[in-house]
Amino acid sequence: MAGSSFFALLDDIAALLDDISLMSKVAAKKSASVLSDDLAVNAEQVTGVKADRELPVVWAVFKGSLLNKAVLVPCALLLSAFLPWSVKWLLMVGGIYLCYEGFEAMKEKLFRSGHESGASEAKSAPKTKEELAAYEKRKVKGAIRTDFILSAEITVITLNVVSSAPLLQQIVTLILISLAMTVGVYGLVAGIVRLDDAGLALLNSKSDGGTGAVLRKVGGVLVASAPVLMKALSWIGTVAMFLVGGTFVAEGIHPIEHLIEATTSSFEGWAPVVKMGAYGVVGALAGMVAAVAMGALSWGVETAKRN
Repeated sequence: MAGSSFFALLDDIAALLDDISLMSKVAAKKSASVLSDDLAVNAEQVTGVKADRELPVVWAVFKGSLLNKAVLVPCALLLSAFLPWSVKWLLMVGGIYLCYEGFEAMKEKLFRSGHESGASEAKSAPKTKEELAAYEKRKVKGAIRTDFILSAEITVITLNVVSSAPLLQQIVTLILISLAMTVGVYGLVAGIVRLDDAGLALLNSKSDGGTGAVLRKVGGVLVASAPVLMKALSWIGTVAMFLVGGTFVAEGIHPIEHLIEATTSSFEGWAPVVKMGAYGVVGALAGMVAAVAMGALSWGVETAKRN
């Protein structure tokens, strides 16, 4: 009897693991688009940091991301159980914040000439050890704030996939997806920011013959492409803020979501691309409104202080 009970327990555990594996695959597939946005945004966040401090910054943001998810997973489970209606509004607030950040970043990129931007950066660039530490701390805090919003979307997407499953399966799947996404994103970010070092190592290869020539050629390509890739990721990360934030806002305001669905449904195979562009437009408009509101609020506070 004890033996049969033991094997029945093993069968139950195997079935549980199969269910968790299946739900994890579905959740990972649905979160793939957010993962790409998360990668671009976080790679952009570490630009401007000194080369020898890039990996420590990525490590600090990685730990902050784990802490974010340690807070988000239990909060998502509690909100889903007791206040399911609040999730939509919290995501909308987070989406508006992302749109605001994206608008401010885009404004800085577009309305500063290369000379003005370079002169301004040279003037304001941190020089002392204390200034460098403060600058790095601001970068880490900004990256962790942005990660919190994107992690919230991944958590909610996963929660929607497992909402009908038993509580244990929900918890295990959420934890697995959170860990996999965090390790995946920041592993890739670490690889991207050190791409130039890898290229330099290959470029200085002492290997002889055809192998050495190929290694040095690849190294030269990596060294040359690293700055271009980081610049591209800077723009992609900014656009991603509009796309993710605009999706939050549109999905939270049903008339906007229905309008986008009705407008894009006639584009057949291009519907997903057009829909994403529509979400980006919504995000850009939301960011502009948020920036105007923040500017008016700051002006009102400053006026009140002067009076």
